[in-house]
Amino acid sequence: MFEEAQYLAPVTRRADGGVEVELSRSHPGFADEVYRERRNRIAGLAMDHRRGDPIPEVEYTDEEHEVWRLVSRELSASHAEYAVADYLDGAARLKLPTERIPQLEEVSEALHPLTGFRYLPAAGLVPLRDFYGSLADSYFHSTQYIRHHSVPLYTPEPDVVHEVIGHANMLASDRFAALYRVAGEAARRVESREALEFVSKVFWFTLEFGVMHEGGALKAYGAGILSSYGEIREFRTVDIRDLDLVAMGTMQYDITHYQDILYAAQSMTQLEDVVGTFWADCTDDSIAALSASAKTP
Repeated sequence: MFEEAQYLAPVTRRADGGVEVELSRSHPGFADEVYRERRNRIAGLAMDHRRGDPIPEVEYTDEEHEVWRLVSRELSASHAEYAVADYLDGAARLKLPTERIPQLEEVSEALHPLTGFRYLPAAGLVPLRDFYGSLADSYFHSTQYIRHHSVPLYTPEPDVVHEVIGHANMLASDRFAALYRVAGEAARRVESREALEFVSKVFWFTLEFGVMHEGGALKAYGAGILSSYGEIREFRTVDIRDLDLVAMGTMQYDITHYQDILYAAQSMTQLEDVVGTFWADCTDDSIAALSASAKTP
């Protein structure tokens, strides 16, 4: 999940026990009291959930299902042209519904027999170590709300479209699932905040916003690109660089705009060899050495 993006809508528990999702004034749903109340109720379901219990169901409205149908249709057409083969294979295995929003429990039940992953509901911000550490246990934290109906092809924060269409299809691929898991193991292994942030930035530029050369064309595999109607059509026009652990792990990026620098793997095998091996072997000391090399003239 986009850990940084959650700051756009922090979630708090009110004195009366209710839950408040604090949308920014620029959020499409800010002035919609009905939408805001639904966001509060959905966040409350996640806050009250305990791992091991069934994920609480959200009673989505017809309007919300229509947003899912529209976005699913538009993204599916783009995926056929722009997504890497392993993502498409995962989507074919998982067979997400396109006419309605699936419940997270339903996604978990379909995903677990494929790669061992399950979903956990998230109300909002999940601390870095908790989010990434859970990946080591084959759990993925996910929001359950869907973007505002006034702009169905845009969201300023990760919603169920991003979490499920973007990530679940990747998690249904054995090779991608293994990368998520080893990223979680890395996050659990390192101790310093600096090392954890390095691990998370590599995740950002790969499993969130990664691209890859495949079949003579540049394709996308990052969930952030593959769940964005706009960004999936623009990623080939930005500054494309070769995989570089030091650059990815130390790069400052802006979450409020399309990413203007992306790092391309030459193949799935190279991604596993470079990034997967880094996550499998990294320590605080090795990351400190990499970070120091970025500062060396």
